Amino acid sequence: MTKIKMAVIGLGKMGIHMIHQATEAELSEKVEIVAVCDSSEGNLTSFASSHPETKTYTDFKQLLDTHPVDLLYIAVPPKYHYSVVMEALKRKIHVFCEKPLANSVEEARAMLEAAEKADVVHAIHFSMPHEPSVVKLQELIRQETIGEIRKIDLILQFPQWPRAWQQNAWITSREQGGFILEVGIHWIHMIQNVFGAIRVISSQVQFPENTGECEHEVQAAMELEDGTRIQLNGIAHFAGEERVSMVVYGTEGTIALENWDQLWIGRIGEPLDPVVVEESLSQLPVLKHVIARIQGQSAKIYDFNDGYHAQLVLEALRNPDQS
Repeated sequence: MTKIKMAVIGLGKMGIHMIHQATEAELSEKVEIVAVCDSSEGNLTSFASSHPETKTYTDFKQLLDTHPVDLLYIAVPPKYHYSVVMEALKRKIHVFCEKPLANSVEEARAMLEAAEKADVVHAIHFSMPHEPSVVKLQELIRQETIGEIRKIDLILQFPQWPRAWQQNAWITSREQGGFILEVGIHWIHMIQNVFGAIRVISSQVQFPENTGECEHEVQAAMELEDGTRIQLNGIAHFAGEERVSMVVYGTEGTIALENWDQLWIGRIGEPLDPVVVEESLSQLPVLKHVIARIQGQSAKIYDFNDGYHAQLVLEALRNPDQS
């Protein structure tokens, strides 16, 4: 079997993480990292010291013009997704892009249209629906374990933003950073995948005055197509513990997905008990599905259409005056 030639644009945390996935036993027989690109010479030098066989570039267009690539993974900050993805699509290269898809609804729409026209695999790195806890959550909802859904609460609380491991120049910017964009987008997509399309009714976002910093608070009212209410409460910079959770209230009980992967359930009037989630339910890594789809096999990927519809909600939350 001919290996898929894969290139990586961006050698930050996610870029290095994806390279590590591609070189693990399960995928290394199917894909080969042939080239990488980063604007930092230091990052490239560090990478080349342990991967001398891989071509390095500081200009992604030069990489695409001179190196044969089947699949391009894009792990640059959101404002650069559009330019990199569009260049890849011009060349009929399969694309796997980090979330969020773009830096605006207009960019996301143009990327979706270009991807469909190019007739290539276009995937976005939405990983939550592949997590075993979310697979189990979806099963419980489908079985109506807590009856009909009454209300959903989404809680995003960060004592420190950015978090200690997340220090970079763009993640605190109002233009392309903030916890709504960086974390909320995962939950927006997951909720739309499990429960259906979301409509933003109102959103109040508080930004620091006279700076270009990202939001410190958000309160938003949303709803599903059937009118089920979704309440978003988010805050950063306070004393306490981080909480990133969703609570689903039903007519017969409650399900909570606490801090990404801790699943709890209880009947009305009773305490919540932990749900045992088998690790065998995991459908990760997402790269495995992207490769399978390129090879014409059945796979569970989320494409630019999913990215576009998540972007609609994301931008309505972040920019309520423009929606």
